[in-house]
Amino acid sequence: MFGLGTVEVLVLAVIVIALLGVGLAAVRAGARPAGPLAWRSPGLLPPVSADLQHRVRELYAENKKIEAIKLIREQTGLGLKEAKDLAEALAAGRPLPVAPDHARPDLASRVRELKAAGRGEQAVFLVRGETGMGQAEAERFVDAIDVAGEA
Repeated sequence: MFGLGTVEVLVLAVIVIALLGVGLAAVRAGARPAGPLAWRSPGLLPPVSADLQHRVRELYAENKKIEAIKLIREQTGLGLKEAKDLAEALAAGRPLPVAPDHARPDLASRVRELKAAGRGEQAVFLVRGETGMGQAEAERFVDAIDVAGEA
């Protein structure tokens, strides 16, 4: 078999079995991250995609609140209370919750800071992530923000 001896075939088989075992273990564990994540700082939420926001709103409209919370937990790794608060905020159309002792500047201020640092592309990414805007709409928003602070 391709010039491989018995020992080489056995070694390859052991490697393949080990990789499959690791993959299955990750699937069984819900593929949740094992260690702390960068967004796990107090008051910061994980990235919440526009698709996830839309799906949570749909599930709430169908009165499937538990499924919405489970979906948030699966995709973000949040705890039960955090996921419930996030789901309720999304369903009600409120801004995404932030811990009160870690209030952060408004979106325009953060975009202004990024633009002043020459990081316009990151500013667009920030706007898209927090608002669910499309690329063109987020670019227009970022372009409308004046770095000097007048807009």
